[in-house]
Amino acid sequence: MSTLVKKTVPPKNSAAFQGYRRGSALLASFVVSLFLLSGCAVGPDFVHPEAPKLTHYNHGGDTKESVTAEGISQGFEEGIGPVANWWSLYKSKQLDAAVIQGLADNPGLKAAQASLRQSQENLRAGSGIFYPQLSATFAENRERNSPASIGSSAPASIFNITTLSSSVSYALDVFGGQRRTVEGLAAQVDQQRALTLGSYMMLTGNIVNTSIAIAAYRAEIDEFEQLIALERDQISIAEKQFKAGLTAYGAVLALRNQLHALEATLPPLRQKLSQAEHLLATLEGKTPAEFQPPTLQLTDISLPRQLPLSLPSELVRQRPDILAAEAQLHAASAGIGVATAALFPSVTLNGSYGQSSQTMNNLLNSGSNVWGIGASVTAPIFKGGTLLSQRRAAIGAYQQSFASYKQTVLAAFAQVADIVRALEHDAQLTQTEAQAVKDAELSLNLLKSNYQAGTANYLQVMVTDIQYRQAKIGYLQAEAQQLQDTTALFVALGGGWANDLKAKEEVYLHNK
Repeated sequence: MSTLVKKTVPPKNSAAFQGYRRGSALLASFVVSLFLLSGCAVGPDFVHPEAPKLTHYNHGGDTKESVTAEGISQGFEEGIGPVANWWSLYKSKQLDAAVIQGLADNPGLKAAQASLRQSQENLRAGSGIFYPQLSATFAENRERNSPASIGSSAPASIFNITTLSSSVSYALDVFGGQRRTVEGLAAQVDQQRALTLGSYMMLTGNIVNTSIAIAAYRAEIDEFEQLIALERDQISIAEKQFKAGLTAYGAVLALRNQLHALEATLPPLRQKLSQAEHLLATLEGKTPAEFQPPTLQLTDISLPRQLPLSLPSELVRQRPDILAAEAQLHAASAGIGVATAALFPSVTLNGSYGQSSQTMNNLLNSGSNVWGIGASVTAPIFKGGTLLSQRRAAIGAYQQSFASYKQTVLAAFAQVADIVRALEHDAQLTQTEAQAVKDAELSLNLLKSNYQAGTANYLQVMVTDIQYRQAKIGYLQAEAQQLQDTTALFVALGGGWANDLKAKEEVYLHNK
């Protein structure tokens, strides 16, 4: 036999019914208000910093075309960013292979990619707060109670309790604290993505510049070795002239001092070559012992003629360090919202349902059902000023991040301006050194003709040959500097990742 229990409602014309209706309306209004408020979030909404309205980097404008050197001039294409594989513009297969090897095996890039994946998973974990939290519990306990604790004189009893239950809770993000927290996590992902792009950019730039340095050091060492050989021949002739009484011994000593000075330049130059080769090995993810240095020659590297020059307004959207600083600013902005939301109450809905019985056989009976439903509101009343101080600290962190962002932008613009001017000066220096080589070579050829005609001696030829080698060394140094400053421009403009999907895939999908 069962009994039907009905919920009784007071008559509509009674005062009790009016109170019942007002209570139901208030409860409904309270729930609706909570859901409406959950669409709002306290704290500032992040706005991207305004891009500068400048049209050039240097005062008075940027040069459109550099000085022509050796028949080659470099022109600047305004408003054009570098391509992703900008190193291919040097037209060197060995250089291409070195960059590909570094992108595949460099531990630093792999670490940056792993950090990016870590931040992405942290974002997914933080976003779980927007879903109901469901859990299940099964417990088997054996207990002994004491009826005396409730004023009973009944004897104590020992019994078993088996519990099978589930619970669900949902935090109503009324004031947006959780949303601001997840917003901050998303900003951290953006920051780590920019840092990963920065690692990609710096790695390619360092590989190219190190390879250029290796080729330049080898070319300089070859010229110095030939120069030293000429000096030794000159000393040999001077010694014979001294023995014949044709010259003073002081001239021999002067030549020896000059030889020693030249010989002293070789060990530091060879040390720089070794350091550059070891650095390239590290960049490619290898130890110096297992690394085979490339046989790259400076003549194998072509100077790119058309150079990109992004507008300042574009630079702030494609340089990884600026993007990282902006993401840090975004995270600081979200931190203000988190600290502000902590000043307001938090609301959590929760419910539970389960079975509890003294015997396993009766666990699933209807009489063993247990359940509960409710809501909790927690409001800060007095925290000793902690919450207000934390909010002011968050505002201070935002102001610091904003100042750091501006400093990063200023430094980036100054770097591009420096490199644009450096490329102008590099071309002028290369032109001057190239003309010096031509003049020295012409003088050497004339003296060789005179020597063959018997109007000049061999010593004069060697002296002129030494001057030619010295001019050639100066030209090699100027040529290498121009190539490296060209690399610096590609890197300063963001490394080209923003203009090619392939570069993005290299950063985002590598190792997945």
